[in-house]
Amino acid sequence: MSTSSDSLQPLSVSLSPQERFEEYLQTRGLRQTSQRKFLIDAVFSEHDHFDADELIDRLPRRGQENYVSSATVYRTLREFVDAGLLKSFQLDGRTVYELDYGYPAHDHLYCTRCRKLIEFQSESITQLRDEVAAEMGFRVSGHRLIVQGVCKDCGKARRKKRKHDLV
Repeated sequence: MSTSSDSLQPLSVSLSPQERFEEYLQTRGLRQTSQRKFLIDAVFSEHDHFDADELIDRLPRRGQENYVSSATVYRTLREFVDAGLLKSFQLDGRTVYELDYGYPAHDHLYCTRCRKLIEFQSESITQLRDEVAAEMGFRVSGHRLIVQGVCKDCGKARRKKRKHDLV
């Protein structure tokens, strides 16, 4: 999945993702394993959106060093969400993950042609959300906005094709 995240800068956090996850595991009486350590490093090595299969494709294959089974990847991704390291959401019938810990709240534009996700922050959207919530006596704990449409690149490609078809 293609991602554009030029506008989002990581926030300063007191613990590394690894330390935050170790803290989470300790509160649940679970132990840190080499596979969990490897996965957290793999996930936090780049800022992108991914599903479990895309992550598995990036990882070492069976028989290679640091191999992690698919079942362990799925289970550990759920643990990362529970620990507040990742957020998950449904997109085109699949579960998509994004970094949460150390990144600001934001929304998305989603191109239905090339599947690019573009992250953005909007104070106006947040202000409108808060105003509507206040009118309704609603306490906001967060929100997720995904605007679907066609990105600039896909729009240009379609316009060029149409001009060509007319010739």
